Amino acid sequence: MRNWLARYRDTGLVESRRGLGYAIAAYAWWGLVPLYFTALKPAGPLEVLVHRCVWTAVFGVLMLAALRRLRGLRAAVKPKLVLAAVVIAINWLVYVYGVHTNQVVETSLGYFLNPLLTVILGVTLLRERLRGLQWVAVGIGAAAGVILTVAYGRLPWIAITLAVAFGTYGLIKKSVTVPATEGVTVETLVLAPVALVYTLFFAGPDGNTFVSGSAWHTVLLVLAGPITGIPLLLYAGAAQRLPLTMMGLLQYITPVLQFALGVTVFGEDMPPVRLLGFGLVWLALAVLTFDGLRQRRQAAALAVTGQ
Repeated sequence: MRNWLARYRDTGLVESRRGLGYAIAAYAWWGLVPLYFTALKPAGPLEVLVHRCVWTAVFGVLMLAALRRLRGLRAAVKPKLVLAAVVIAINWLVYVYGVHTNQVVETSLGYFLNPLLTVILGVTLLRERLRGLQWVAVGIGAAAGVILTVAYGRLPWIAITLAVAFGTYGLIKKSVTVPATEGVTVETLVLAPVALVYTLFFAGPDGNTFVSGSAWHTVLLVLAGPITGIPLLLYAGAAQRLPLTMMGLLQYITPVLQFALGVTVFGEDMPPVRLLGFGLVWLALAVLTFDGLRQRRQAAALAVTGQ
């Protein structure tokens, strides 16, 4: 019996470590992906979106075939995934636009804001009640938004659109019990015909570098499928092995890397006022994370005592 328990614990530890590796790889992949999208120039954001939809659909079908899960694809077709497809297409388009126009730092802001926006969506759409520290975090985030608007000289619409789109996408996905690979495959299969129609009839010669570009450029566009699909598989593997708390903490790897790339590799300006705005966003996230951890500890303590 003791040997069995020891083997069980060892297996759990190995799986947790594997999940940690998957999560770090997925979030780091997403954090470094601006390097890939920059390499796709002169393809514009719309053309990149087209190829991302088409080749991710192809990659998803091939992966499901390899895993012998194609039969589950039909069961995964749900009306809400059509809406999810539209929302994620907006997210992808705005993200690529941000990268192509040298606004990587602002795209990172969108993903820093996402946890705060998730809280706001919970209040407005799900009628959830905020705890005291959550109100503090939202207030700090609102102050950061005002400062960043002043710092940018405009509303940081790229960051706001990314946060709203991704938060809405997450909300839709939570209401649909579909595995990650099947879900993304269905979504991109919905988008692929629209993408192909745009390419054939509306893109024009300047909007089809897949044909007019070099062979290497064509290969890079095709790689949009695995570039999108592989981190989703890693994320799904991590989510099965790690608690939600750990996944929530690790998610900041992505915007931190994007922020670092924007400032160091792409040489984007970071004046003091803008840095102050980002600092307030980070403070709000720290408050939100602390509150979440404290809430889970209290819930665990109540479960142990049976109260």
